[in-house]
Amino acid sequence: MQDNPTYKRVMLKISGEALMGDQGYGLHPPTVERIAREVKSVHDLGVEICMVIGGGNIFRGLAGSAQGMERTTADYMGMLATVMNALAMQSALEGLGVFTRVISAIRMDEVAEPYIRRRAVRHLEKKRVCIFAAGTGNPYFTTDTAATLRANEMACEAIFKGTKVDGVYDKDPNKHADAKRYDEISFDDVLVKHLQVMDASAIALARDNHLPIIVFSLDEPGGFAGILRGEGVYTRVSD
Repeated sequence: MQDNPTYKRVMLKISGEALMGDQGYGLHPPTVERIAREVKSVHDLGVEICMVIGGGNIFRGLAGSAQGMERTTADYMGMLATVMNALAMQSALEGLGVFTRVISAIRMDEVAEPYIRRRAVRHLEKKRVCIFAAGTGNPYFTTDTAATLRANEMACEAIFKGTKVDGVYDKDPNKHADAKRYDEISFDDVLVKHLQVMDASAIALARDNHLPIIVFSLDEPGGFAGILRGEGVYTRVSD
């Protein structure tokens, strides 16, 4: 265990599904608060935190377009879902005494700040958690890509991808008892083996900018802070 956190500024990427608990849809406030406590524990270490939350618990653009909806419209609806999740997380974090800013790629000035890079960096320097909402503001780009883009723009030192499993496996560990977990794996191997870490454009963007991705279990209490203290089980995706 180490006293100083491994990274000073990180991006936490979680799926919208992570916020729905055992429900099949929407937000589960106790689950949102549990995740907020994990974020607060890292914030208390002095780490500057960016967040991107998906919208799949409310609306998924790809699913909408698969059912006949025009893709661009469906994607914009998905972006609005991420804003709802960001506001829920902001409420939970501020209830714990952590100052936050929701920063939206689509202007909606009554509920969120517009994305201005220098202002967002200033919020981080003032130890506010920045929750980036509405993806990149463009259809056809996932929140994985948005998280990687914002992590690069904010000069984050790593992306933490919170999932339901404790790392990257060669196949689904929930379906295959013989699934093998990687401690470390390269970006190229993730792409070649089609491992479901993030989508290909996000992986390529991280690779091109030498930004490591740490895949860990969000269901493990204290797991996020533990990794920053040099403990825990996770997979590091890097060069």
